[in-house]
Amino acid sequence: MERSTGRRRAPEDRLDLDFERDPEVLALMGGPLGLGVFTLDANGAVVGWSAGAERITGLSRREVVGRGIDVLEGPGCEGFRELGDLMAPSAPNGAAIENRVLVLRVRSGVRRVVANARALRDANGAVYGAIAVFSDVTAAFGGGTPEELAAGDSGLPGFVGRSQAMLEVYRRVRLAADSDVTTLVTGESGTGKELAARAIHDLSERRRGPFVAINCSAMPESLLESELFGHVKGAFTDAVRDRVGAFESANGGTLFLDEIGEIPPFVQVKLLRALQEREIRRVGGSEVVPVDIRLVAATNRDLERRVAEGAMREDFYYRIRVFEVHLPPLRDRAADVPLLARHFLARACEKQGRASVDLDQDAVAALVRHPWPGNVRELRNAVEHALVVQRGARIGVDDLPATVRERRPAPGTAPGLTPHEEAEKLAILDALDATGWNRTRAAELLHISRVTLWKRIRLYGIDQGIFRRGTRDV
Repeated sequence: MERSTGRRRAPEDRLDLDFERDPEVLALMGGPLGLGVFTLDANGAVVGWSAGAERITGLSRREVVGRGIDVLEGPGCEGFRELGDLMAPSAPNGAAIENRVLVLRVRSGVRRVVANARALRDANGAVYGAIAVFSDVTAAFGGGTPEELAAGDSGLPGFVGRSQAMLEVYRRVRLAADSDVTTLVTGESGTGKELAARAIHDLSERRRGPFVAINCSAMPESLLESELFGHVKGAFTDAVRDRVGAFESANGGTLFLDEIGEIPPFVQVKLLRALQEREIRRVGGSEVVPVDIRLVAATNRDLERRVAEGAMREDFYYRIRVFEVHLPPLRDRAADVPLLARHFLARACEKQGRASVDLDQDAVAALVRHPWPGNVRELRNAVEHALVVQRGARIGVDDLPATVRERRPAPGTAPGLTPHEEAEKLAILDALDATGWNRTRAAELLHISRVTLWKRIRLYGIDQGIFRRGTRDV
């Protein structure tokens, strides 16, 4: 039964369809129409909770009102945590969550919802609450586990991010998986190159076969050839028995060669022949062994420069670079930083059996500001460090490593941003990603002029190659 809006009507009464005159029309959104609607006070506690919200989440009004919105959170889920950022005093006026797909773990199960939310400000600009509307779209996505749903629109477990740069990564990973060509994964150290290689394997027709990974830079030159191709007994001093190499071990599956730019030229020749002929010879042996593998290579080096320097054969370079998947550095997708940080935080809390904790606004601003030379790996380590030293209810900026607390802007960005400017930069990045980097639509979303948006883009260094992040052709 729907709750009363507080005004009794005679049975023959009709609603005034002008909802500005009759708020009971709006109340129907949270009831028969099935939309979840809730409001928060300035402290982030739930004040209003619609019948539609009860139906979607399985949580009654009595259970939710007066509690923080973290009631909708859970391991592997995103939830409405961003509302806390929107309600921070430093958040830009007009910042909002627009048509965002979120993952909730609630009594009714793991639900995927489309959400819209906005902070409410008085005439003086002070935040006095927030309102959010959400609808259940779980069925449209086919359900799934919290981990699968947390993968977001990528559909790739382990990947977190909704920026335009990452959408391009997801697209190219799927294209690579749909083919069987040799693929080169490029990107700085810590961007997740092996994760991309595993995704290509797991999505491909070879997923039932083995995935064998070799780090070429960690292997002495004298052992690398044997590691790749195997050897026969007596091939060299320590070869006391026949040994199968990585090519044979990966037969029917995927061979992942990390740091392929470090392979010496004499091994490059043998690799080139193996890829062309689909057969190998063990070190010291004469027997030809046929192999059926798909090669995925990775590097953080400039391979064209390695070719120019004579460290890599040109024919080998073109043979391994049939199709490329480039992973962007974290500094080029700053809008993903809060989402990634909270993802790592939820995973760490779950692993340690701790109650979930969140990041306060100052900590989020510091994370967004940091240039992350170590990329995603550095961010994960920073979050785990903060969890070790954290003593309050939320992780604050003082809990972060000293290197992250330092105000070191990324190259090309304005130094010494204030908390308001940092929040504004994040809001701009979110708006650009939400609109597919359409600057006109992003300006409309932010309620500013296109000229103002351009000025902010230049001020915060957002135009340093970011507009071209997802535009490379196949």
